[in-house]
Amino acid sequence: MALLFRNRAALLLLMFNIFLVFTGIGLVIPIMPTYMNELHIGGSILGLMVAAFSISQLVFSPFTGRLSDRVGRKKLIIAGMVIFAVSEWLFAIANAPGLLFVSRMIGGLGAALIMPSVMAYAADITSNEERGAGMGFINAAITTGFIIGPGIGGLLAEYGIRVPFYAAAIAGLIAAVATLILLPESLSPERRAQLATVQDAGPRSSLVRQLMESYRKPYFLSLVIVFVASFGLANYETVFSLFVDHKFGFTARDIAIIITFGSIAGAVVQATIFGWMINRFGGQRLIVICLIASAVFIMLTLMVHTYFLIFVVTFAVFLAMDILRPAIGTQLSQNAGDEQGYIAGLNSAYTSLGNIAGPVIAGALFDLDINYPYVLAAVVLCVCFMLAMRVKPPRWNDTQA
Repeated sequence: MALLFRNRAALLLLMFNIFLVFTGIGLVIPIMPTYMNELHIGGSILGLMVAAFSISQLVFSPFTGRLSDRVGRKKLIIAGMVIFAVSEWLFAIANAPGLLFVSRMIGGLGAALIMPSVMAYAADITSNEERGAGMGFINAAITTGFIIGPGIGGLLAEYGIRVPFYAAAIAGLIAAVATLILLPESLSPERRAQLATVQDAGPRSSLVRQLMESYRKPYFLSLVIVFVASFGLANYETVFSLFVDHKFGFTARDIAIIITFGSIAGAVVQATIFGWMINRFGGQRLIVICLIASAVFIMLTLMVHTYFLIFVVTFAVFLAMDILRPAIGTQLSQNAGDEQGYIAGLNSAYTSLGNIAGPVIAGALFDLDINYPYVLAAVVLCVCFMLAMRVKPPRWNDTQA
């Protein structure tokens, strides 16, 4: 009973940390039209700036995943929260695009330290049967961060567009201190030594080599879908505020409300019934349904013209994506065995690839035509849907109730 309570308390603290990180990421969404006007930047520069975060995360994630196996999860989570706080403070004081790029790259390093460690920690303290629920809780915290971030950003921006980032920096430092004091290490020294021995005995490979070799893994299709889901969501979110600003003249408050309530169902589902859903229906079935639903509702975004209908289609897109991500993460974790940190690192790397390609391409296409980014996102998701229907890797196992 004491162990169960401690694990649940640890999971809550992990959720709080990851919630803060993604709140900080989401803060910028409703404010970007104002930043673009103040700093005289276009959609292409915005896409590159958003991608800078994920480039940094991509470079470091595979190494931090392995590092968390060797030195423990807690140290990397604390370091990541401190770095996250520094990045938010830099974003708050930035008065030129160059410093914004530096801030986002530092933030990517912080995320690279936090994400694999949090995912691996959750795997450490849950059984295979509990894994879906545990990953659902973590992803619910991620989704809630995305929900709350734009809302907080839109509201605090009324006191100054830099106020939200100062608040995020302070919150990050508080979370780092709370983690230092309250979070126990999930890996014993003996377990860390065992994992280090396994790593030392295996071949050392660079990030590029790890990515190139991942196609041989039985969970490669899951990694491809991680990339596609990240690409589609990053594409959708990066230009959403610009899309509704240019097309409908929406304010930062309007944008914050739409994104906040458009995502809220996903967080509720992840925190309550996701574990039941994946056990009842199986991972692959959830994945293929969410892929095609995302594509359909992204296309519908281009066809609606009222505030209410924009609200509805945004709600559907976020709900589908928020079920898709933990479904993939659960399957990867169940296939990982003793490589939880390593697989979590690859998961984060493929997420970063999608988060790089999505904003860069979306920003460039937005400068050509505001509708093009969403057309491309829908097409890519449809292609992945067809792939997921026809290809099944050897160890792709649905967990049925």
